[in-house]
Amino acid sequence: MMPSAIFPDLKDRSVLITGGGSGIGAALTEGFIAQGSRVAFIDIADEVSQTLVETLGTRYGNRPHYLKADLSDVEALRNAIAQAIDFNGPITVLVNNAAWDDRHDIDDVTVEYWDRNQSINLRPQFFAAQAVVPGMRQSGGGSIINFTSTSFMINQGNMPSYTAAKAGIIGLTKGLAGRLGPERIRVNAIAPGWVMTERQRTHWVTEDGLRAHLGKQVLREELMPGDMVGPCLFLASDASRMLSAQTLIVDGGYL
Repeated sequence: MMPSAIFPDLKDRSVLITGGGSGIGAALTEGFIAQGSRVAFIDIADEVSQTLVETLGTRYGNRPHYLKADLSDVEALRNAIAQAIDFNGPITVLVNNAAWDDRHDIDDVTVEYWDRNQSINLRPQFFAAQAVVPGMRQSGGGSIINFTSTSFMINQGNMPSYTAAKAGIIGLTKGLAGRLGPERIRVNAIAPGWVMTERQRTHWVTEDGLRAHLGKQVLREELMPGDMVGPCLFLASDASRMLSAQTLIVDGGYL
């Protein structure tokens, strides 16, 4: 469900979303398209991404620009961002959403797996920010929104490389905020709780597990991808112009 709020300053803004073709990312892409933003998104999944472009173009008369790239390849990421800038102009809103949340046990993690995991879950967030900062400076400011997770905050133990990366995102957020704030570039993070994407339902949701989780939320409803859109739009817009170096937890009150 898309939020009803309209942020007039987001109309025609150049927005880039990583992992914007499915799950939370697809909801974010739709949310900014609905605001009238000029949206580019990077994803590696062709079919779902192309379908999303057509669906949103029909629904809103505003088509996002899809760029295929493997975010673990920094040069491919940089090239995709350069294409987004050529298409929509300097990016003033960056949403670092892409992630790989496969479960893995401590006894099974190899050096190669660890590096691969970090190359998707942490490294691209820095290099995407690095690539858009010159345009934000040129534009007089901007907003970078990094998606972290509550998984490390609740001591989730079945994906240690992922939780390490998600904790690192908060450190990255604060460090970038401190460096870029004097240039009117705000950097914040969003920490979702357990969001019921199709991937979660297919891979990890069980009836008992979901019931137990909802029982610990203050708001006893399932979190949906659309529930991340309003907080992200707020952090992107001038409504949060003096808010930086913060982590906004959106978990139905679990914490």
